Amino acid sequence: MDTGSNEPKKRYQRYLEAVTGPFDDKRRWRQYKARVRALPENYRAAVEALERYLMHFGPGDGAEAASMFEDIADLFEHAAADGTPIREIFGENPVEFVEAFLQNYSSGSYVRRERERFADAVARAAGETPGDDERAVR
Repeated sequence: MDTGSNEPKKRYQRYLEAVTGPFDDKRRWRQYKARVRALPENYRAAVEALERYLMHFGPGDGAEAASMFEDIADLFEHAAADGTPIREIFGENPVEFVEAFLQNYSSGSYVRRERERFADAVARAAGETPGDDERAVR
């Protein structure tokens, strides 16, 4: 599509990004997926299971999610290169591993944000300042 000048093209790109999301996040996602495809089969299967879990409980922000998935790719690339067994990466309880991993990402998961919102609403209803409970629901 020939737009004739740079300004209309930029406007067109802004419109597309508003509809589809930032192009940079999509580029990062494709690079991450390529890195995962290059892993040995058992590591790839573990990453795909982790990815599926994180799609439900991980950060909703595109940039932070992209960083999180890039960190996963780094972790598993190094583990594959070192020959680290899958169980040694996750430990005995994979859910504890993933929950500890998620703590490194500030916006956190949808579930965590909703728990905090709920606790704050109850605190306000009780006449307290939200956050007084030191986030006991975490």
